[in-house]
Amino acid sequence: MLIGSVADDITGATDLSLMLSRSGLRTVQVIGLPDGPLPQADAVVIALKSRTIPAAKAVDMSVTAAKALLAAGSRQILFKYCSTFDSTDAGNIGPVTEALMTLTNSRVTIACPAFPANGRTVYQGHLFVGAQLLSDSPMRDHPLTPMRDANLVRVLQRQTSLPVGLITSATIAQGTTAVRAALAAQPDAIRIFVTDTLTDTDLMTLGKACADLPLVTGGSGIALGLAANSTTSRPQAPQRMAPQRMTAPRGRSAILAGSCSQATRGQIAAARSAGLPCLALDAMALADHRQTAPEIADWVARQTATPVVYSSADPDALSAIQHHIGTAASGTLVEQTLAKVACLLQSRGFTRFIIAGGETSGAVVAALGVKMLEIGPEIAPGVPWTRSVNGPDLALALKSGNFGAEDFFTKAWTLLDD
Repeated sequence: MLIGSVADDITGATDLSLMLSRSGLRTVQVIGLPDGPLPQADAVVIALKSRTIPAAKAVDMSVTAAKALLAAGSRQILFKYCSTFDSTDAGNIGPVTEALMTLTNSRVTIACPAFPANGRTVYQGHLFVGAQLLSDSPMRDHPLTPMRDANLVRVLQRQTSLPVGLITSATIAQGTTAVRAALAAQPDAIRIFVTDTLTDTDLMTLGKACADLPLVTGGSGIALGLAANSTTSRPQAPQRMAPQRMTAPRGRSAILAGSCSQATRGQIAAARSAGLPCLALDAMALADHRQTAPEIADWVARQTATPVVYSSADPDALSAIQHHIGTAASGTLVEQTLAKVACLLQSRGFTRFIIAGGETSGAVVAALGVKMLEIGPEIAPGVPWTRSVNGPDLALALKSGNFGAEDFFTKAWTLLDD
């Protein structure tokens, strides 16, 4: 195994698996902590649901996953988190990074969340979402991890006792040797370097510079550079072509959206405009059982076009719901409801699902009993179709809430064959 990754949510893991697969590595995505031997592959990505759980639990899960990857022979560990650095001052990126550095005996590592293809870049240590600072973007209103500081050096330093520094774009522009020198110099004993990243060329430079690091942390973008190290070291290995289409199991289709991101709300509006039937979850009604999973599944089953079930509220409406129910409780209620709906639909012959939102995707996939995923064609940057392996035969598009154009919910189905 050339690269073993611990991912803090399932959509991020799928995003990373797509990147590794497109780069020519035989990649398998495992859902949850493995309960047996890991599959043989160039890259194995273990998808956890650890982004928003208590930091101590996230550390335990991440270390357990990394130990399994190391035991299977992984040469390098990649701790994968969101390109918008979703976390709070209590964790979880800092504590997990610190624990994995101890496990891998790492002297130094990098934090590189950037994904330029999706508009996530870092300059002078500040994370941008498109042209906006992270703190000015819709991520400032994220229900679980509101990001109101764009300076990643400050954000990460509040999460760890290890000194955090910065490798600037000026250093990266000088090439691999300059980056390696910056990592080796350790001014003021810096242990974790946030890296400026503006282009894919920067990612390739960083990946090459980090070839010998036992641990790298970041978003799926950094995998572009790390995978290049592996493929160039194996010239005999044929370059894999990304699939353009995927054969899907016969059955009906549904869209379940738990994300409240601006992108997902736009996709729901576009689906409604395209004539897809849409049903909004009412968290207050769910809480007092005036709306139930069986009733929702019955509504879905009655539709003739692909239905959309969503809980995606605007920030003001979401704030009111959280005030009455509680932030964590309202999120869990929606995730569990959509997971129950997915199971009921599977029993009625639904085999093709688009799931929007990392937390929702994790809950749905766990409820459906999916243990492993094969990576299919790319629908949008960072979002492929997948097909479950060694479990229920399902086609799944697991979408980070922030990813995809407005036509995602209608375009995705055109990449599937019976």
